[in-house]
Amino acid sequence: MILADHIRNYVRRELIEPARLRGQSVIKFNAGEIHAALGLKNRLPAVCSALDAEKFLEYAGVILESRTGPHQGSTVEWVFEILPR
Repeated sequence: MILADHIRNYVRRELIEPARLRGQSVIKFNAGEIHAALGLKNRLPAVCSALDAEKFLEYAGVILESRTGPHQGSTVEWVFEILPR
């Protein structure tokens, strides 16, 4: 499995799906949290690229509400609307 897919799988499985089950309509997290949770080293650009991709939106069933922060870095923050399944 390529790193981008590993990142997307983690976010969907550990963040998006539990939030969906709780009935949340919005979720917010940052690249630094994902990077640390996955135990990555110097891979923040990969985290940002994986979650910025259109592929992630479709895969996770979310809509991007906002993205703030630098192009790539630990402080990049995403806010996603969680679509019902």
